Amino acid sequence: MKQNSRVSAAALQRALRDKTREAEILHRISETVSGNLDLDAVLHDIVEVATEVTNADSCLIYLLNPRRDELILRASKNPHPKLIGRIRLGLGEGITGWVAQQGKHVAIASNASDDSRFKVFHNLPEDRHQAFLSVPILAKREVIGVINVQHKQPHRHHPDEVALMTTMGRQVGGAIETARLHAEITQKARQVETLSQVSATITSGRLLEEVLHLLVTMTAEMMGSAICSIMLLDPEHDELRIVATQSLSESYRKKPNLKVGQSISGRALKDRRPIAVLDVTKDPGYTYPDLARKEGLCSLLSVPMLVKNKPVGVINSYTAHEHLFTAEEIKVLQAVANQAAITIENTSLMEKSFEMQEALEVRKLVERAKGQLMRSKHITEEDAFRIMQRQSMDTRRSMRDIAEAILLAGDLDKRVAKK
Repeated sequence: MKQNSRVSAAALQRALRDKTREAEILHRISETVSGNLDLDAVLHDIVEVATEVTNADSCLIYLLNPRRDELILRASKNPHPKLIGRIRLGLGEGITGWVAQQGKHVAIASNASDDSRFKVFHNLPEDRHQAFLSVPILAKREVIGVINVQHKQPHRHHPDEVALMTTMGRQVGGAIETARLHAEITQKARQVETLSQVSATITSGRLLEEVLHLLVTMTAEMMGSAICSIMLLDPEHDELRIVATQSLSESYRKKPNLKVGQSISGRALKDRRPIAVLDVTKDPGYTYPDLARKEGLCSLLSVPMLVKNKPVGVINSYTAHEHLFTAEEIKVLQAVANQAAITIENTSLMEKSFEMQEALEVRKLVERAKGQLMRSKHITEEDAFRIMQRQSMDTRRSMRDIAEAILLAGDLDKRVAKK
């Protein structure tokens, strides 16, 4: 009887210790993530705590995209900088996708890769780990992501360990959603500010070249672009050429012109619609995949610049990693493109107006010079024009210069005659 009491007391003490430890861990998690509005920092903290409490060799966190139809790798214990944001899983795909779809945990003690739901990523070392524990991340009772902890060697997941990770998945969901919301609000504020700056730049009276370079710099910062560029249409050759980019790469700056309809940018202008590509290095329609690899470019959003459906050019935004451009991002870049197109068109009209004015002034000067030659030399209008034309060709000076010289000589002759 006494022995049973001692066993029962020991069990109670162990249970109390476990619950105390669980409470301490959950309190620590709460303190770690609460009030932190940086999503990457929140995810990093969650990974660290999850790895520590389970003694795991690795931890991966996947979050659902805004459309909630795909999971994206967002954080890991073993840094995978080139894979973060690039590994994607559909709902129901792999064990991770199954957990997200079903909202239930999965615990596998050994040979996790033998599970029929397991999906292999050949560039993830974690694919070779033995034990696998995956729990859903919940916010307001909805799945928003998945936490995976893995062991290189077989590992039996104690019910308390599973319960702790499941509780963690429920607890951190709110912090992740708050950080996400803060990131979205910050991005929208930055977009509004950038659009305001774009408007101010466009109406500043600066030279067109300066305006275009300011636009790509501001847009790159707003969109988080690795490279942002503006390409203008050369109607005479039906080509797009780069006129502004914030990139310092000479290789990109000297990229050959594109025919309208060629590559992604050419298609965007021809179809008069935005085109987004997840990875230009793998897209068969992209003309320069080798250059993209060299420059470290991945996703591309190309938006046409139109004025009353008249094509002017395109604005391109590249990212260094796979990025699914949202409807909001496309809308914002289209707003920048529309304002830029109006500026370019207005500048073009002003230049044409100046050219016409200049041509009219030259014509008036030539007419006056012809009249003076006709009077002084008693020749016909046709002969006077031929004399001026011959002098222009022989001296390689413009007709304006010749006309001004003739008029100046005539004025001097008149002054001398008066004296």
